[in-house]
Amino acid sequence: MFRWGVLSTARIGREQVIPQIQDSENGVVTAIASRDESKAQAVADRFGIPHVFSSYDALLASPEVDGVYIPLPTSDHVAFAIKAADAGKHVLVEKPLALDAKEIARVIEARDRNNVVVSEAFMVTYHPQWHKVRDLIAEGAIGRLRHVQGVFCYHNVDPDNMRNKPELGGGGLPDIGVYPTVTTRFATGLEPERVQAVVERDPKFGTDIYSSVKADFGTFELSFYVSTQMALRQSMVFHGDKGFIEVNAPFNTPDYGDTRVTLFSADHNSASIFRFPRARQYRLQAEAIVRAAEGGAEATVFTLEDSIRNQKLIDAIFRAGAHDGWETV
Repeated sequence: MFRWGVLSTARIGREQVIPQIQDSENGVVTAIASRDESKAQAVADRFGIPHVFSSYDALLASPEVDGVYIPLPTSDHVAFAIKAADAGKHVLVEKPLALDAKEIARVIEARDRNNVVVSEAFMVTYHPQWHKVRDLIAEGAIGRLRHVQGVFCYHNVDPDNMRNKPELGGGGLPDIGVYPTVTTRFATGLEPERVQAVVERDPKFGTDIYSSVKADFGTFELSFYVSTQMALRQSMVFHGDKGFIEVNAPFNTPDYGDTRVTLFSADHNSASIFRFPRARQYRLQAEAIVRAAEGGAEATVFTLEDSIRNQKLIDAIFRAGAHDGWETV
């Protein structure tokens, strides 16, 4: 079994990633680290993790760890991804990997010089519902794709939450704006050419709290909005001339809602529904990373090169939000 170490006791790790790694077919969490050792011990006791460390560097030096999962604050992602790779560990690092596409080049260099797997944790790209959406579009099920519409919102005004701290990489676009962009790119296999955007910042926090975006993909448009201070909502719709596809719980499945992809006919008189009740995207992600780390030719993971392409779009949205008109991606 592949031996995972986890850097920090972040909620995403406790509630999603660690339980699903423990339930995976090829990996187990053997170590956890926190600057507060008592917090690490509490998580270790909960999940039966045998090794507890009071520093991240100590975990990275441990021979009991093959790879690490990094759910640290965004501002620490690049530095610790490089540290982990230089320690000879395979790396799964939470999104967003970076706050500027240029920073990812250093991670690629660390990956290549150490011959390890390093991947940004876009768990959605491992979920079968998104593979189904991609297949339906490729098969021409909705004809010519003309428009993609997306939304991802939640309400969080906690001043102590890292999402509201710009110095830690907080903000709506880094946290959730990456999802409409990455799923559209994944489902269509195409890249945006230019963007327009409105970006609103919180006067107290300084973070971006609302963004409305239009991205030109050449043959279709993507329009989406994200907010950290609006009522909870998630949706993605792919609209063509012969039908459209609705993804009911596109990102936080199944916590947000029923995992369902619906293909509607052009006249809306018929629909095909595809359900994926047993799919667990964090488990699928972890298993894919392990297969890639073990040299599996069939293993497909989200690459750092793909991370650069997605981050370039986010960077362009921020630039576009500073003026009227189009911004080249």
